[in-house]
Amino acid sequence: MTEDIRFEIEDDIAVITLNRPQKLNAVTPEMADAIVAAVTECNDSDTIRCVIVTGAGERAFCAGSDIRELDTYETPWQFRNRPDYCDAIRALLKPSIAAVNGYAFGGGLETAMSCDIRLASDNAQFAAPEIKLGWIGGGGMAVHLAHAVGSSNAALMIMTGDPVSAERALGWGLVSEVTTQAELMTRARALAKTIAARAPIAAETAKLNLKAAFSMPVEKAIEYERDLQTICFATADAAEGRAAFKEKRQPVFKRR
Repeated sequence: MTEDIRFEIEDDIAVITLNRPQKLNAVTPEMADAIVAAVTECNDSDTIRCVIVTGAGERAFCAGSDIRELDTYETPWQFRNRPDYCDAIRALLKPSIAAVNGYAFGGGLETAMSCDIRLASDNAQFAAPEIKLGWIGGGGMAVHLAHAVGSSNAALMIMTGDPVSAERALGWGLVSEVTTQAELMTRARALAKTIAARAPIAAETAKLNLKAAFSMPVEKAIEYERDLQTICFATADAAEGRAAFKEKRQPVFKRR
């Protein structure tokens, strides 16, 4: 784990912080490796139930990959097959929240969109600026933007590279809420605690179900949803939920 990534666990919530504020939290290969390691630990944990991803400092969530590092790849193919931090975030089994403070540009926008829920501070800005440098995003930019904001708005962002404000991002559905910068992590932690209190297997299968909703035909997605529901229904946590309902008490879920 590099010092440019902070990984903290408090009770059942993990926080991955991109910790390179002097460089707008731009991601280096070492940071990408550390994110992969943090995600692996989250996935292997039986106690972590929600993950927050954020950036250190007041200026940026993440400005994407460190452009100065890109020329260190010997070939475009090596660049193509590098460990990718957006892929790592998408590989999280646990529900994830992006707390976007400041710039979310390029790979930073893709990182935020790789999380399940996005919250933004009122100074946040979102951009797909790769076209200004001669390439396009490669971490899910087009597919995530098209699903989040619609084809026209996605084209506007990808083809101009210009940023949009937190207010516009909220109106487009790119983020769920906008708070002040001072309140952002408080709100993210409160939301994470709410999710962590739910049945964890159900939360993880809900995440799978949402992915299926975007990648499967409707009838197949409904069939898959029914299978996931059946799996959840067979768990000890589901039995605990039914018992708690009958006994008028709060359930105690154990991810079993």
